[in-house]
Amino acid sequence: MPHQNLLVCLLITLGMWGTTLKPVQGQALVPHVLQLDSAQLEQTGLGLAEEALQLARFQQFDLALSRAELATELAPNNQRNWELLGGLYIKAEKLEESIYALKRAQELNPSPDVHFILGRVYFEKSDYKNAIEELRKGLKFKPENSEALFNLGNAYYKHGKFKRAITQYEQAYDLEKKEWPAMAAINNIGLVQYEMGKVDDAIAKWRQAISIESEAAEPLLAIAVALYAQGDKEQSLAKGEEALLLDSRYADIDYLEGQLWGKRLIEDAKIFLATPRIQKTLAKIEED
Repeated sequence: MPHQNLLVCLLITLGMWGTTLKPVQGQALVPHVLQLDSAQLEQTGLGLAEEALQLARFQQFDLALSRAELATELAPNNQRNWELLGGLYIKAEKLEESIYALKRAQELNPSPDVHFILGRVYFEKSDYKNAIEELRKGLKFKPENSEALFNLGNAYYKHGKFKRAITQYEQAYDLEKKEWPAMAAINNIGLVQYEMGKVDDAIAKWRQAISIESEAAEPLLAIAVALYAQGDKEQSLAKGEEALLLDSRYADIDYLEGQLWGKRLIEDAKIFLATPRIQKTLAKIEED
């Protein structure tokens, strides 16, 4: 039957495995029917969830996941158990299972934070429509959550809703003036504008991003790529070298796509990164 091994683990956990009644003479051996107390099961489930949380803190995610799974079996009406399980499934890259667990948590006790997490999970699955829906649900209760606004901007951007994406990034920027969050929001407005064909506006945004965080490699490389596409070879190559010396990961096209560089910017980046001067710079970086 389903969860048979899980039930065995349950009995071992409760110290009840192997308990039987002595048979009456002439009677067939009949297993003792265990009387499992629901409150005891609940408490055991909470204990397992705490163990799972501690294991996760020490990066022992496989052990944590198994305990969290059992915890939800023992205490299925505990919202936090399902939230923990959902988070561990995300870590294990089991996104469908994560969505199921997080939605179970929502059924028990709706939370805007869980909507935000679900939005990110759907985004990772490239399900941008559901990502937008979950993020918007959460923002109804926490409208000034800058991270959620930024993530909603990303979802709109990937869904092809460029103007809506820019609006969300602007709101995130208005709420969050710290270096990285502010720089990221302005940088991503530039990414969107470049895909819209507004190259000069994009360059202006990337310059603004650098004014917020002077050693940000991404907007600096984006400027270099854009300038090269416009024909400004010398300045663009100098800026590109500077950017790659700051962070050579940006020479990897897959990495750029992961940073949400759009098709137009990616195609221009491929041309730029293939130039002899940039290739020579990358070879030197690898040697060092």
